Amino acid sequence: MNSVFASAPIRIALVDDHPLVRDGLRLRLGAVPEFAVVGEAGDAREALALLAHTAVDIVLMDVGMKEVSGIELAADLLQRQPGLRVLMLSMYDNPEYVQRALQAGAQGYVLKDAPASEIVAAIQAVAGGGTFLSPAVSRRLFRAQTPRPLLSPRESEVLAALGRGESSKQIAAAMDLSVRTVEAHRQNIKRKLNLEGQAELIKYAVEHSGQA
Repeated sequence: MNSVFASAPIRIALVDDHPLVRDGLRLRLGAVPEFAVVGEAGDAREALALLAHTAVDIVLMDVGMKEVSGIELAADLLQRQPGLRVLMLSMYDNPEYVQRALQAGAQGYVLKDAPASEIVAAIQAVAGGGTFLSPAVSRRLFRAQTPRPLLSPRESEVLAALGRGESSKQIAAAMDLSVRTVEAHRQNIKRKLNLEGQAELIKYAVEHSGQA
């Protein structure tokens, strides 16, 4: 990568709907000799206009923008300019967001609260043709992809109901079961998923309610 960018800086476009965030990023990245922030945009319309007349190597893009999300915009930009490199910037390490961003064609996903050195490393990696995921994102993604022990259909129903905030009494009434049977299912779920205590069970149920 050093030979490629020895004479020319990495041209970066910042796309984020918060001016203060863009200001902070511009200051951070401006301190890196091999970087050049060549443009900024606060939404999809501005980003499309910017990239239509500005040569850019990498777009540093916020995930959670209003109207058109950064993930949707990334897919649009990459369809228009397949050679573009996109690095997503987000407050959220949600595995679903990460997977959607990668499916849209983004080459990296870094957290906004990451150290400046991590954001710099992410830009260097993505601009050089590689990929980059914040370590915290990688850990969440790995855990999300780890196969869960097989729950029975009834246990999966109970887990989904717990994720919706239902009590054992409500679950029992809805499924025509005794409360004791529901409690037994809860114990089996905790054992199979290696969860300790009710709080951990509920937390898991909420985080995985869409997958149960």
